[in-house]
Amino acid sequence: MDWFLLSYTVLGGLGIFFFGMKMLSDGLQAVASQWIRNAINTLTSNRIMAVLIGLSVTVIIQSSSITTVMVVGFVNAGLMQLSQAIGVILGANIGTTITGWIISIKVGKYSLLLIGISIFPLLFSKNERWSQIGRVVFALGMIFLGLNLMSSAFKPLRTDPGFLNALQYFTADTYISLLATIGMGCLLTFVIQSSSAMLAITIALASTGAITFQTALALVLGENIGTTITALLASVGANTTAKRAGVAHAVFNILGVLFISSIFWYYEEFIEWIIANPADTLNSKGEKPFIAAHIAAGHTFFNVTNVIVFLPLMKFLEKLVIKLVPDKGIKEKPRLEFFGDPKLMSPSLGIGQARAQLIKMATIVNKIFNNTRSFLNKGQDPEVLYKKIKKLEKITDKMHIEMAEFLGLVMESPLSLEETNRVKAILRMTDELESIADYCLSIAKHTRRAYNEGIIFEGKIQNDLEHLADKSAELFDSVNDRLLHYEDVDIETLRPQWNEFNQTLEIMKEDHLVELTEKKLSPKASLTLGDIVICFRRIKNHTVNLAEAYQGGKQLKPAESSKNKSTSSEEILV
Repeated sequence: MDWFLLSYTVLGGLGIFFFGMKMLSDGLQAVASQWIRNAINTLTSNRIMAVLIGLSVTVIIQSSSITTVMVVGFVNAGLMQLSQAIGVILGANIGTTITGWIISIKVGKYSLLLIGISIFPLLFSKNERWSQIGRVVFALGMIFLGLNLMSSAFKPLRTDPGFLNALQYFTADTYISLLATIGMGCLLTFVIQSSSAMLAITIALASTGAITFQTALALVLGENIGTTITALLASVGANTTAKRAGVAHAVFNILGVLFISSIFWYYEEFIEWIIANPADTLNSKGEKPFIAAHIAAGHTFFNVTNVIVFLPLMKFLEKLVIKLVPDKGIKEKPRLEFFGDPKLMSPSLGIGQARAQLIKMATIVNKIFNNTRSFLNKGQDPEVLYKKIKKLEKITDKMHIEMAEFLGLVMESPLSLEETNRVKAILRMTDELESIADYCLSIAKHTRRAYNEGIIFEGKIQNDLEHLADKSAELFDSVNDRLLHYEDVDIETLRPQWNEFNQTLEIMKEDHLVELTEKKLSPKASLTLGDIVICFRRIKNHTVNLAEAYQGGKQLKPAESSKNKSTSSEEILV
């Protein structure tokens, strides 16, 4: 046997299969991107809904590993609770079984036809949706072509003495052999880092008659454990709750495999009973035409049974992983980071992660705003509040840089017009939020400096400042609440609020001039007051810009958005 020929043919077929799976995932996500965004954004405590969301997203993404890594990222950022994450992971385990059914479809001989047909809409269609559909068909052709190449390479193994001798340890006809086969499936999946690819190899080996259905079924059980490694690796360095999400995935699959392995041979007989024609039936070519459907059915039945068993026991599973991953004894804050290489994930998934981090950033800016108002109102210890504002503002600076770097990598992938606009909108919203945080810190600095220099704003001036802060907060909250709850922003309904803000500024300007003329306000106090008021004006402008970006780039009146814009003498007197 020419092992070199077999090796590079299998590697080539596996590479083509991987490429096809990646294209299929990207194409399906592009076609259903709006639905995926809505599903990801629907964080629900209803366990059945969480399972359905995990199932649906994974069917489209075509990778339970990507779904679980995304879930770990959301939990780590504090955007999803552990109970929600477990529900989504349960659903993802069912969703990933669709891959087996796609592979089991006997259209391999038409792979080149699918590739040929898809080229026309993929390369020549000006309609973006038709182009993405062409991408999906092309991906299917590549998947079947890769599978055919692997199947052809594996055919000589069914008569090779060396392979058959090695296979005697993995027949799964005794419990020890069964555990060895499960372990081999787990190990190979860990090495390949894709349960879909390992499932394809298993089906290719079984279809050519190199391994029996019993061996294939045991390998599939091992693959279900091996696929949990990705989420466990993603949770390394994450907070405790995120680690629990990764461990929950592993515990769920391991317990399921232990249960099925205890009744393995009855399980095998059941799959033989529900699928027509015996799995190990040979045709005239020495191939097993029915075994792929049996393997796909075994994969699906295992995961569906697992979910049915564990769905009522989600609270128990949650308590178990909490015991396995105990608290560190210190209060952990949600970490602000992305999960996964944006170059390897689809644009829709990358944008979804960025959108989730944008929500987190908006929440932090809201905290900065509230602390700034308290600072002006002298409600708490000024130094304690100042340190809080400064610390939170540094976090927004870090998030701003991370978001720009992450979305810059996302934009290196081919994006649709809609995806490009969404990336631009998120980048702009991130910039506006970071600017609002900067000006809140500037207000705190100006006010702190005034305190240290003995400048105290009292009476009407203090009331006017507090009123201005309230109006700024009211406008920001109107936009921020819609951003947090994924609601549309009606620009026209906000116009009265910023008009009222402008009127408040004009009144303060007149009062300020009177106070300065009558020497009730020192020049130094006047300059400090002017600096604070200008910061509030900038905050208002950035809030308007934030609403513009969120609405989708509607053109409004030009707003002052540059933090480095020169300050006129008129603005100092406002």
